[in-house]
Amino acid sequence: MMEPTRSLPPLALYVHVPWCVRKCPYCDFNSHGVGHHSELPEETYLQALLADLEDELPLAASRELTSIFIGGGTPSLMSPAFYQHFLEALASRLTLADDIEITLEANPGTIEQQRFHGYRQAGINRLSLGVQSFQPEHLAVLGRIHGADEAKRAVSLARRAGFDNLNIDLMHGLPGQDVNQALADLDAATVLEPEHLSWYQLTLEPNTEFYTHPPVLPHDDLLWDIQEAGHERLTGAGFQQYEISAYSRPGLSSRHNRNYWAFGDYLGIGAGAHGKLTGCGEGGDWHIERRWKTRQPDAYLRRRKDLRGFLAGRESIGVDELPLEFAMNALRLVDGVPMAIWEAHTGRPIHELEAQLSPLRKKGLLVQDTMWLQATPRGLLFLNDLLASISNE
Repeated sequence: MMEPTRSLPPLALYVHVPWCVRKCPYCDFNSHGVGHHSELPEETYLQALLADLEDELPLAASRELTSIFIGGGTPSLMSPAFYQHFLEALASRLTLADDIEITLEANPGTIEQQRFHGYRQAGINRLSLGVQSFQPEHLAVLGRIHGADEAKRAVSLARRAGFDNLNIDLMHGLPGQDVNQALADLDAATVLEPEHLSWYQLTLEPNTEFYTHPPVLPHDDLLWDIQEAGHERLTGAGFQQYEISAYSRPGLSSRHNRNYWAFGDYLGIGAGAHGKLTGCGEGGDWHIERRWKTRQPDAYLRRRKDLRGFLAGRESIGVDELPLEFAMNALRLVDGVPMAIWEAHTGRPIHELEAQLSPLRKKGLLVQDTMWLQATPRGLLFLNDLLASISNE
């Protein structure tokens, strides 16, 4: 039997900034509220990030970075100078693609014109604004620190600063929300003409205030009506759905997000950051490893000072786990991925995965093309059931 064709997938970088003004009740990310006027340890954190990066460099194996995503927390709490110094140092250590996508998450309640200009001059070329809703009552329930007018102003400021690639984050399925309110949020967003919209359903995650004290959410039938009407409204406005919760103008989907879903690799630096790396181990064995960093910001900064390193844990993805891991990502993409990616990026022969997928093709949950991994419209509706079938095969 022929050896599988192997090639390293594209490599991206995720950078985590763990601080925010106030922790939102739905948020399960590694974020820590510091209030409006606290002074953040910018220089100390910058040096920690660069030390963390140095530890990761051998894993990059001289590969080119195709995208960088700076998430949080609220990364826009950090100054433009912070990112200027970081990106300059990064470029001196790694090769950046000529057309690299560099995204910064920003909270509409924490930005001003001068900062936007500074971010753009530092090399950041894509902004992701965490708007979530334009309705005052829903913003209050979600614990957001901005209002609808601030969100609209943030878009205007970003455009004036030279940003021509902008994402707006919106949530649906909010407490007390009906179809008309959800569509009003979409209308308010699309009139601002962003290049990209992330539109995802509110879920109650463990270790959040909403999980401990759950609000009353719309019932399943109403959630379905919201999703169906919202999809129609977005496609009618010229947006294309390319992932379950992501819509973009043609050709302007998020490169970083696509890399995640296509089982690409990414370094993760910063407090609580996660990474995924493919490589060749001892004896030539192909392996895929997930890694994560020390979560608490204070502990992360102490690790730099005592030179213990930032890695909190690591685990290899076993051969038996690979089909589900791969499918959990790839099947979120509406258009799917070539089956050849499975072989190239995992080092496993195609027939191993096809044996698990064949029954699902017969059930009409996957497209019939055996050279392509893609959920049918029915499969997308029942994606959790589809993935459960793969894990049980």
